[in-house]
Amino acid sequence: MIRIAGSVLLGAVLTGGAAAQEFPARPIRILVAYTPAGATDILARAVGQKMSDAWGQPVIVDNRPGAAGNIGTELAAKAPADGYTLLMATAGTHGINPGLYRKLNWDPKDFTAVSLVAMVPNILVVNNALPVKTVKELVAYAKANPGKLSYGSPGNGSTAHLSMELFKSMTGIDLVHVPYKGNAGVLADLMGGQIHATIDNIPPYLPQVKAGKIRALAVSPATRTPAAPELPTIAEAGVPGYEAVAWFGLVAPAATPKPIVAKLATETQRILKLPDVRERITGLGADVVGNTPDEFNGFIRSELAKWAKVIKDARVELQ
Repeated sequence: MIRIAGSVLLGAVLTGGAAAQEFPARPIRILVAYTPAGATDILARAVGQKMSDAWGQPVIVDNRPGAAGNIGTELAAKAPADGYTLLMATAGTHGINPGLYRKLNWDPKDFTAVSLVAMVPNILVVNNALPVKTVKELVAYAKANPGKLSYGSPGNGSTAHLSMELFKSMTGIDLVHVPYKGNAGVLADLMGGQIHATIDNIPPYLPQVKAGKIRALAVSPATRTPAAPELPTIAEAGVPGYEAVAWFGLVAPAATPKPIVAKLATETQRILKLPDVRERITGLGADVVGNTPDEFNGFIRSELAKWAKVIKDARVELQ
């Protein structure tokens, strides 16, 4: 029995290794759970094109939007675990949604990580009429005026909404949430003085900061962002341990053979070092990452735990 078991195990290892050497032998599909032309789609196409160039196989980006990313994510979860179907996961699908929705037809355990591709920093901005110029001044002013300040977000359960709820919980301040349908409304009312603040993805806000129409106090990653290196992080500016970003990374169905996952990860990391790819990603206001499957798996676990707590504490729930 020991010999038989050993033979079976050896056969499985050899088969997995052979599969990785042969992979890919046909087209690869990258599912995007959002509409075309958004950041998720652009990143998937940037990586997919370079994979196709390197491996001589088509890499097809398949947009399956709907239900806050859950439709496309479910489709990826139920795909064959052979490396030929990947998902460009996001902070929404693999950080927030499992804690936000009562019922999902997929589970984070249905996936294994390949590589974190990019992070989009959030920026903490206020309207020009608010008499604060630093994070500490904002916290002090909010504590002196509990419930009198408002913040906007692109919608309930969005990364911007939960990023501010995290900020509130870590500083003990009371701000009123005003949800919008997208960040265009947030930006317009912030500039117009109808709301006081937001913590949202940096790209639409930074030009208005540079134009002097709103005031930036800090950025949300653990380290400063090349998009605005002069701005401190929220952690540096007085809220130690604060970190909240929008992120994007490739995942595969959980049972995908490890040698194939490793090959996909190595290729993704190579692609993310290419100057033209880096330029395209930074042009989106994003920071390039590229890490190992183990590192990305650990990151996803930490994101799930963090946002589940924020959602529970803030009593946010979507059906």
